[in-house]
Amino acid sequence: MQLRTPVSLKMTFKQKIHSHYLQMVQDRIDVFKDMISGLTEDSKNDAKGSAGDKHETALSMMHIEQEKLTNKLKESIAQKAVLDKIDSAKTTENIISGSLVKANGIYLYVSVALPKIAIDGINVIALSPQSPLGNHLMGNKAGFKFEINKTHYIIESVL
Repeated sequence: MQLRTPVSLKMTFKQKIHSHYLQMVQDRIDVFKDMISGLTEDSKNDAKGSAGDKHETALSMMHIEQEKLTNKLKESIAQKAVLDKIDSAKTTENIISGSLVKANGIYLYVSVALPKIAIDGINVIALSPQSPLGNHLMGNKAGFKFEINKTHYIIESVL
């Protein structure tokens, strides 16, 4: 007897990419929250036992670091919000946010700017629709040709 996996459990290549990026952004959010919480706890503990200029400098440095982390957290939350709006099962002929595009042999996930990943041994670059390359891709179809910075691109497929 052969067991078959229900179709609903099989993820497409694009869905794997989307899921990986969602997890990556969620992991960042969790790390930033933990770091901010740790700094808050450290500043409370430091306030109980210190006095003087060194204490003020240390608190000030912690506050600056906390502001940096808070900004990174806000950025990651905004990225997650964009990814949450994308239906990774949806395919269109024209490139939209959430499209997986193959151009010049490179896979581009039009969503938000995130680091390059490898899924099933294939490199994928996530880029923002507002980036120069993303801007040229938006609304176009397979076969469209364009040039950016003396590099010629051809859209091979839209998934």
